[in-house]
Amino acid sequence: MNVFVTGATGFIGSAVVKELIAAGHQVTGLARSEAAAQKLLSFGVTPHPGDLTDLDSLKAGVTAADGVIHLGFIHDFTRFADVCAIDKTVIETMGQALLGTDKPFVVTSGTAVINGNELLTEDMRLQGTTHNPRSATELAVDVVAAQGIRVSVVRLSPSVHGEGDAYGFVPILINLARQHGKVAVINGGSNVWPGVHRLDAARLYRLALEKEAPSGTRYHAVADQGVSTRQIAEAIAAKLNLPVVSLTFEEAPSYFGWFQHFASFNNPSSSAITQAMLDWHPTHPSLMDDLRGDVYFPAQ
Repeated sequence: MNVFVTGATGFIGSAVVKELIAAGHQVTGLARSEAAAQKLLSFGVTPHPGDLTDLDSLKAGVTAADGVIHLGFIHDFTRFADVCAIDKTVIETMGQALLGTDKPFVVTSGTAVINGNELLTEDMRLQGTTHNPRSATELAVDVVAAQGIRVSVVRLSPSVHGEGDAYGFVPILINLARQHGKVAVINGGSNVWPGVHRLDAARLYRLALEKEAPSGTRYHAVADQGVSTRQIAEAIAAKLNLPVVSLTFEEAPSYFGWFQHFASFNNPSSSAITQAMLDWHPTHPSLMDDLRGDVYFPAQ
């Protein structure tokens, strides 16, 4: 099929489009600049000019395609609520363009949208009000699903890792450590993040696109069910030869700044249902494998 992909030049998106092409699909990618268009052409992807705020361009891309994967997101976490609101508008706009069709629509969310001590499974949904701006994405999907659109969600792990990861949570932690001369955790670092390799995530997106499932189905891009932030900090500390320190929640802002929310959440997550539904089984290195190897700390 001809698949319209937003975020096609990104860390995850570029892996997704290569996975789609290898499986025989044609891909059209949203391109917000000439440089992005040239990058897409180098992948064998047809560029479609526009960005996430150009709603007419999005509708045109969706209308011309046989299926849609929405990976694009404005990664400015300092204005997280604003960019989550933009994502909601994007999902609703593309959903309107899909009304009356049976085209598959795969949307990106995160496991951390439902944050807590209980193991998160794919059938769990938001309950009541939430202070997490990212919930706007999942609520928008529910609206689209209620309209009969064939939509599914890939909930990404907080750490999608692998070669080329320059802006994800792990690089942020590494940069903070270098800046402060130490590696901090909050309240001992017992809180956990799930993780997934970008190439395993890419295969999951393709399978979610190809699989016919009930509208609103959630899939979990989770290979590591939960890696403690203490383990992550100790791996970074070993590479940088820095100490690990534990900060109270009140002390943490001076170290983490805007990233404190992400550094403190606890998000154990399962992908058992996803693996059973899609016959998807992660095969690439774990988060700790990549941290202990040379992915984030290239040999000099």
